Amino acid sequence: MSITKEIKNLLKSEFSEFDQVFKSALNSDVALLDIILKYLHQQKGKQIRPMFVMLSAQISGGIQPATYRAASLIELLHTATLVHDDVVDDSNERRGFFSLNALWKNKIAVLAGDFLLSKGLLLSMKHKDYELLEIVSEATREMSEGELLQIEKARRLDITEEIYFEIIRKKTASLIASCCAVGAASAGASKEAVENMRLFGEKVGLAFQIKDDLLDFKKAGDIGKPMGIDLKEQKLTLPVIYMLRNMRWIEKRKVITIIKNHSTNPEKVNQIINLVHLSGGIDYAAEQMKRLLDESLDLLKNFPDSVYKKALIDLVDYSISRDK
Repeated sequence: MSITKEIKNLLKSEFSEFDQVFKSALNSDVALLDIILKYLHQQKGKQIRPMFVMLSAQISGGIQPATYRAASLIELLHTATLVHDDVVDDSNERRGFFSLNALWKNKIAVLAGDFLLSKGLLLSMKHKDYELLEIVSEATREMSEGELLQIEKARRLDITEEIYFEIIRKKTASLIASCCAVGAASAGASKEAVENMRLFGEKVGLAFQIKDDLLDFKKAGDIGKPMGIDLKEQKLTLPVIYMLRNMRWIEKRKVITIIKNHSTNPEKVNQIINLVHLSGGIDYAAEQMKRLLDESLDLLKNFPDSVYKKALIDLVDYSISRDK
């Protein structure tokens, strides 16, 4: 049995309650919107983010009614961002299903994403979950800033390691951080404990993104997808940044030129991938991922041992050890 299934069994009654709260938040009197929302609910995935919320609540004082609303708020935000991302990226597929924009075009997809965001806001306001709303709103702002910062830097290909970490902290880690923070806050934890869990989630999110970057350099047969997708999209990830930092100026200019002008040429992309492997960039990124993982787990040491703490650690291990 997979880790995610084990955790769902551990939280069986809690997930049942969460599903009820989440489904009720998706109600709409508009027939088209109701069809779209039911379609989205079919592709809910592994629900890792609600797991982070509920496990964080369990180790921070215990699940409360606010926890289910917190998990729903996170899931509504996450689903809305995925819908909007598919529009921005002109993507026609999500989790093996057609994307909303592929089926109903961009205008309807954007409006559906807006609706999901509004439902999250209304759910929080109705129950006066102001602290939860503040945490998630902050994450939403950071995710938007992270995306825009990445677009800005991709145009000039001048990303340093410091900027790279700023981008992934905002774009990816902020959502995992908010999962853990709202979980702790919903359980009535102190501000110090909430911040502790936020930092835990942030470090997990950073490690998660580095892992995703590393998968881009694996052989296509190992992960079921082509290599070099980030390079083809002109995104500089940590292994490439490390390589460029340790190159002579003339070699660096050659690589930048290839990324700028030949990123759709498979032969040229493979040339850069080979250089990254030879440079030690893969090992360096893996070391940084391991450091962040160790730091995240250190933040859990002050919490008493329990089946929920073990499940949270297992969930982190699963997120980092995945091969796709």
